[in-house]
Amino acid sequence: MRVEEYVIATLIVVVAVIVGQLVSGRIRVPGAVVLVMLGMLLGVVPWMHSLSITPEVILLVFLPPLIYNAAFFSSPKDMRDLMRPIIVMSVGMTLATAFGLAAVVHLLLPGTGWPAAIALGAAIAPTDAVAASAILKRAGTPRRVLTILEGESLINDGVALTLFGLAVTAMVHPLTPGDAALELGKVVVGGVTYGALVAVVVAWARGRIRDASLQLMVSLVIPFVAYIPAEMAGFSGVLAAVVAGFYLGTHGEGLLPPRVRVSGQTIWGTLVTLLEAMLFVLLGLQLDAVVTTVRESFDFLYLVSVALAVTATAIVLRALLMLLFVPPRRLVPRLRSDLPSFRERVAIGWSGMRGAVSLAIALSLPATLDGDPFTDRGGLIFVAGVVVMGTLVGQGATLPWLLRRLGLTDEGTRRKEYLRAEYEMDCAAVRKVDELLTSGEIEDEVANVVRERYSRRIGRLKKLLDTEEGDLDRIRRDRGAVFGQIDQARRDALMSLYRSGEIDHDVFTGIGKELDLRDKGGGIGP
Repeated sequence: MRVEEYVIATLIVVVAVIVGQLVSGRIRVPGAVVLVMLGMLLGVVPWMHSLSITPEVILLVFLPPLIYNAAFFSSPKDMRDLMRPIIVMSVGMTLATAFGLAAVVHLLLPGTGWPAAIALGAAIAPTDAVAASAILKRAGTPRRVLTILEGESLINDGVALTLFGLAVTAMVHPLTPGDAALELGKVVVGGVTYGALVAVVVAWARGRIRDASLQLMVSLVIPFVAYIPAEMAGFSGVLAAVVAGFYLGTHGEGLLPPRVRVSGQTIWGTLVTLLEAMLFVLLGLQLDAVVTTVRESFDFLYLVSVALAVTATAIVLRALLMLLFVPPRRLVPRLRSDLPSFRERVAIGWSGMRGAVSLAIALSLPATLDGDPFTDRGGLIFVAGVVVMGTLVGQGATLPWLLRRLGLTDEGTRRKEYLRAEYEMDCAAVRKVDELLTSGEIEDEVANVVRERYSRRIGRLKKLLDTEEGDLDRIRRDRGAVFGQIDQARRDALMSLYRSGEIDHDVFTGIGKELDLRDKGGGIGP
């Protein structure tokens, strides 16, 4: 295909993403399912059917920003407090799952060698916390559960890709245990070191960039600067992107200063959503070609049964590993630990949906090995696609019911945390006003005006914090309706002035931006 054909194909995929998101919201079906179906429909079109996506494009274009974004927004305190279970799950459980799945694949598909089976196991072992987090947050699940899932998803990607890389290497050149250990050390140490170097350099340069547009451009380039050179040097690009993202997200104000943070969050949110959705459409596009290849090379019905067996193994194995997880404090009573309870382990075990990263890894399986076609590639991608769809649909649809049965739903917890945070910030503002007044930096009149403003907010917040959850919901709905109508009236007045020519474009966009920021910020009102 020519370059312009790739551009048109990309636009078609983006339009499919938009249509898929709209349709899934209306029919209440997981977006991933709709997007894959749309991709399969596009695959029927002869011109789109010939679209060829190389494995390198999948890893180099999609993976760096997805990994970096997840690391950037990780909570350092929560990650530190729950590091033990996160490490056990992200390393131990990922490796156990990968080898367990590899054993099933090798047993059911004897023609597939151990390296290829391990590569497939590594591709579908890591969980994707994005889909699970959306459901868990809506249900008000304890933050500890969310942190463990998100922390596990962040680290297990690096573990899985490292194992995947070793397995792919072994598919061409057999590795001894010593060679594998040396390669693993180089990949891990090199990736972490290079990622830290990139983070330090960017943190130093960030303070010297004043232009908002440059700040945004830097934020978009960093994932690729961390990932691609690391991969070219034989290091782990995933670990480099994770280290860079975590460092920049937890030091100072992060990568973006306040003046461009809102725009940056909007751009990054849109980019991540688009990339994840495009992966599902691309999977649908690939499935048609994969199914055609599979029908020629495999017994299709048998391969479907293999894929279902691997899906069931992935679900059951994770659930069993979580149930058998023994908190260290039971082995060492004096060990302080904030590990998940039995009910939380059940929820975490059932939250092991596979998603965008598994698709990216599976699609990056090499098409040739030492110049010869890799005939098992289509069948392995088909199995991975079934696992992703099966876990997203099966576990995603039943997770809300399971959370209710386990009693892990509390929709008001997070709202109370927002109120508590606003209350403490406003109290800090009043204390700062008193300090400035005492030091003579402001006059009494200014101090009284500012103190009165924040004191009114503190009073309202105190009442809301003491309000029962049901009443709080009613108050928020009523206030939201009132302020929504007031804001709309103000917008109508602003538009009327602009249309009549009484204010110019700069005034119109400036005030409009302030209104947009207020709507985005939420809160309890002025």
